[in-house]
Amino acid sequence: MQQQQNMQQQTMQQPPAIISTKDQLYLTDMLSWNLLVMKKAHFFASQCQTPEIKAELEKVGQMHNMHYQKVLSHLQTTGQANTQLQ
Repeated sequence: MQQQQNMQQQTMQQPPAIISTKDQLYLTDMLSWNLLVMKKAHFFASQCQTPEIKAELEKVGQMHNMHYQKVLSHLQTTGQANTQLQ
């Protein structure tokens, strides 16, 4: 019990220099999901006749585009920092 509490209290101060294969696959999935939802929202907004629903679908697409870009830019920034360290 004490060991579990100690492990839960320890936090990582800095992310590791490399990521595991499992982490890489998760990040790839996350990017793919955001890209897919962004494309679907754009498609359905273009097919929609109701202005209010069309506007909401466009907002959904923009939100997922921002998430996609944010994760991608973070990965690119981290990748550049790692190559500079080597």
